[in-house]
Amino acid sequence: MALSRAYRQDRAEVVEDFQAHMFAQSQPKPEMIDLISRLKAKYGLKVATVSNEGRELTVHRIKNFNLGVFVDFFISSCFVHIRKPDVDFYQLALDCAQVQPEQTVYIDDRPMFVEVACNLGIRCIHHLSYELTRESLAALDLSLEE
Repeated sequence: MALSRAYRQDRAEVVEDFQAHMFAQSQPKPEMIDLISRLKAKYGLKVATVSNEGRELTVHRIKNFNLGVFVDFFISSCFVHIRKPDVDFYQLALDCAQVQPEQTVYIDDRPMFVEVACNLGIRCIHHLSYELTRESLAALDLSLEE
């Protein structure tokens, strides 16, 4: 019995250590948060996040990065039990937002996910840097310039 309890305790500590490590690696992108927040305010946009992250990391980011302040809804594989690049994942996001693909801009740093979204008729931006994404948004008439 003592071995069993020790094993469970050691395993719990490993899980907690791993979780703490993952949370520490997860850092906000303040310039992107500011950009999207300001574009949302200026244009009255709906903002959604779509991700393949686990529940703990998703909840951590929502709470600690104050994403709920400017994000209208979160489509995360841990909540909906489908994953990108499944077409149904993107369709679920469109359905939740009640928009057509051409009314949407999808930003992602993973080329495969961008490609799938583009094939659905969604306007896409392959995020490589803040500046390039800002320029790409401006080219779609989503600029902060007056």
